[in-house]
Amino acid sequence: MPTEEFSNSFHVHAPAEKIFAHLAEPESYIGLSPLIVAVRDVRRDGGEVSYVSVERFTFGPFKYDNHIKVTMTFPEPGRRIFSDVVSPGRVRLTAAVDLVPDGDVTAVTETVNVTFPALLRSFVVGQARSVQRARAAELTRRLSAA
Repeated sequence: MPTEEFSNSFHVHAPAEKIFAHLAEPESYIGLSPLIVAVRDVRRDGGEVSYVSVERFTFGPFKYDNHIKVTMTFPEPGRRIFSDVVSPGRVRLTAAVDLVPDGDVTAVTETVNVTFPALLRSFVVGQARSVQRARAAELTRRLSAA
């Protein structure tokens, strides 16, 4: 199956520890990722958090709730979060968020790797890139100087 990888880097005027704490909580993704409307079945097991995230897609008057399984791990606590996402339709996404503190500012880099059936390429890649940019803007809004 085809795979695409892309990154987005931005700065947040907040300490890395505060950003990490926010991103390590599944409930924080409601509204942080514009498609996420709910988080369910949160389970914590040592250094791993797994949950079901509900993405809502709207097509005119129709709505579709896509239930995705997410597992977050913390290979470098306070500095790196790794997410593995399994979605219906044979779509799989991994994301690594790296936090690099620089005084009162933190450089945030999110690298996304998404695998998908060839027929879904345009939709999946377009949605993943759009969500990545929106998540950066919302994270910056939520945490900068807060």
